[in-house]
Amino acid sequence: MTKVDFTQTLQPTSTINFKHPIIKKFIEENTKAKASLLDNAIQLYYAVRDDIRYDPYTFSLKEEDFQASKVIEDKRGWCVTKSILYAACCRAIGVPALLGYADVKNHLSTEKMRQKMKTDIFYWHGYTCVYLEGKWVKATTAFNLSLCQKFGLKPLEFNGREDSIYHPFDLEGNQHMEYIYERGTYEDLPFQEMIADFKKFYPTWSNDTHLEDNFEKDVEQETSHIQTKQ
Repeated sequence: MTKVDFTQTLQPTSTINFKHPIIKKFIEENTKAKASLLDNAIQLYYAVRDDIRYDPYTFSLKEEDFQASKVIEDKRGWCVTKSILYAACCRAIGVPALLGYADVKNHLSTEKMRQKMKTDIFYWHGYTCVYLEGKWVKATTAFNLSLCQKFGLKPLEFNGREDSIYHPFDLEGNQHMEYIYERGTYEDLPFQEMIADFKKFYPTWSNDTHLEDNFEKDVEQETSHIQTKQ
């Protein structure tokens, strides 16, 4: 990681808007006044992971839809927006946080997503880098616990001391996630650069692509064979 300006890693931005009342309330409900920064950062990780459901159909080309406060309002988000929310929570309690991005080959998706994306590569997959106990660690809050259970995946845990990144295989040994390009970390959302790539690589997706679709319903259909085995 290149040299970091720690002052900037604790500041609010238009998307990492941790001074918003709804974020303050979320933090109050998921931290303890006498707990350590490490313990509170861990508690907030699980709150973002599981209380905010993963829903890639919330994908948007509008900058305001990336705001941390909106993710809480919607109670759902995708890897990029959930990582922004976790960064906002960490900065709010005094834990330096950066936004990290990588291109990944993702074997977890629905048939509708595969048809729309025309690829299994997820460009600009988002995670959060947080500074705890003297070092930077990666935290991936994207997939909530119930989703992992349905897809037969090992849920990601976070102890604040080790990187929490996707497992390469699912519980049955099938390919799950492959990191193919590390884009690095940013102090704020690189919106214009990201959207330019989304329009280039996902030309059939738009803000209106999934207005009538239901991700959870599609997941049920996609994973029915897995749940039958269980």
